[in-house]
Amino acid sequence: MKSHGLRSTFQTLCVTGGAVNAQSSHSHNGQHDSTPVTFVLLSYLNIWLILCLLPRTCVSNPSKPNFLLILADDLGIGDLGCYGNDTIRTPYIDGLAKDGVRLTQHIAAAAVCTPSRAAFLTGRYPIRSGMASSTQRQVLFWNGGSGGLPPNETTFARILSQQGYSTALVGKWHMGVNCQTRHDHCHHPLNHGFDYFYGMPFTLVNECQGTDDPELAKSLQDTYWFYTQMFIFAVFTLVIGKLANLFPVKWKIIICLAICGLLHFISWFSSYGFTKYWNCILMRNHDIIEQPMNLQKTTSNMLKEAIIFIERNKHRPFLLFVSLLHVHTPLITTEKFQGRSRHGLYGDNVEEMDWMVGRLLDVIDKEDLKNTTFIYFASDHGGFLEAHRRNSQLGGWNGIYKGGKGMGGWEGGIRVPGIVRWPGALPAGAVIDEPTSLMDIYLTVVQLAGGAVPQDRVMDGHTLLPLLQGTEQHSRHEFLFHYCGVFLHAVRWHHKDSGTIWKAHYATPVFQPEGSGACYRRGICPCFGDGVTHHNPPLLFNLSQDPSEANPLSADTEPLFDTVMRRIRRAVEEHRKTLTPVPQQLSPYNNIWKPWLQPCCGTFPFCWCHEENNKA
Repeated sequence: MKSHGLRSTFQTLCVTGGAVNAQSSHSHNGQHDSTPVTFVLLSYLNIWLILCLLPRTCVSNPSKPNFLLILADDLGIGDLGCYGNDTIRTPYIDGLAKDGVRLTQHIAAAAVCTPSRAAFLTGRYPIRSGMASSTQRQVLFWNGGSGGLPPNETTFARILSQQGYSTALVGKWHMGVNCQTRHDHCHHPLNHGFDYFYGMPFTLVNECQGTDDPELAKSLQDTYWFYTQMFIFAVFTLVIGKLANLFPVKWKIIICLAICGLLHFISWFSSYGFTKYWNCILMRNHDIIEQPMNLQKTTSNMLKEAIIFIERNKHRPFLLFVSLLHVHTPLITTEKFQGRSRHGLYGDNVEEMDWMVGRLLDVIDKEDLKNTTFIYFASDHGGFLEAHRRNSQLGGWNGIYKGGKGMGGWEGGIRVPGIVRWPGALPAGAVIDEPTSLMDIYLTVVQLAGGAVPQDRVMDGHTLLPLLQGTEQHSRHEFLFHYCGVFLHAVRWHHKDSGTIWKAHYATPVFQPEGSGACYRRGICPCFGDGVTHHNPPLLFNLSQDPSEANPLSADTEPLFDTVMRRIRRAVEEHRKTLTPVPQQLSPYNNIWKPWLQPCCGTFPFCWCHEENNKA
């Protein structure tokens, strides 16, 4: 018999410490049994002690579940069958929703990867941890940068590790690696509570596949060319001034500036030719095992690592965070799934992602963990509308919701799928149409694991348990603040008395070309500058009646307009009082490539290796 079978059979015995009903038993003929009660107690006690030697049989709290958290990358809410798609096949995720709870107003804290994931891991708005950008670069751009999730932030993985859970991250990180040296690993997953890491410290970009449409280099081109010109002009001016004795300057300063300019140019050049080597790497714990990654094996390797972790830890509490590379461009799809969908390579990639989820569910069932595992599935933000190659659309569909990835306020960028399953503890087939957040998973997981939420900082999430279990009917979120970088673009107000959900937009992206619904000419919508329109008074929508945000209200059309705007304005003022200055992890200095921080499996700059070679 498996230990999990024993655990379910003798669960009550373990929890009560072997106590039994002291009433006398009776024999078949009705005579009083002469077996001493003390002997019965000792017998049960012996069984209890034996069972407690089996892993995970006796636990102090039998309701503490395992956790399997699955986060897709760039998946649109409209890409799944359980959210209305009838052309892409997602039977496993749809089945997960059928057996669990589906959230229809699940909101990401940002519309791009790095800040959204920081909020997910910490339960806090990314602006509180310095993971929100004040520049046009909204995410971390380099493994060799110094920015990342600060060591003083407490992830749910760290708390669960302290509670005796075995914790692992398989897949994408994108939260930084090093701070000051190539091996300090201050931002690494193992420094944030994960016992095991297998995956990409960065994220997928087109350069990983070597396509003719470089993604990272294109977004860096204008910025790098501007700063390179500045370096050239400064060095040229100082050299002329020194030779002509126009002003005193030491040659060492000129040489230092020239070296800085050269390194800057090299980092720009490397974004074209060496991004595959600098960013597209695979790590196991602190070790680089593939540089660059072998994309043909990435899907199978990551799935295998996740399954092995579950099998190895089935007898003890575990937290497994599977951070999928699907469905981020360049849409790495195995041959088995290519050409299967009706939506080209993107649809193929979604269907392969669904199959991966199905494999994880299969191993949970196979190991008799279904009733003891809390499973969560979501996406880090909305689909990438601007993603395309020639005439092929490579981004997702956000259903009826306006906007997409990179758009901090529009629903399409922040409303994501949210599915939770825990048989026996949560109802099957339930639908919750109340505002919830990716940040809520933090409080939910910590509460179920018996941990304590940090009291020395502001937490922005709320536990989902009362909603999921039906003990509360309304969300605990009254306001949700929608940032684009450090800029507040919109605010959502859940008026609990009426149930109405209002949303005010202070700034919205300028679509290019006009009326396209996206920023195709820019690649991704900016958060400020000439790519943004500011609204005074703000655009106001009643999401309860107009979820597509098609009809902005005004004082002439909405009698409550002024009342709503006053309440939202007061909430913004109160929210801003809770913000404190912190180091900006995505500042130009932290978000530029630094050769001395570049992870390298060889002697820099000769960085290339493959896992097969390491095993030899």
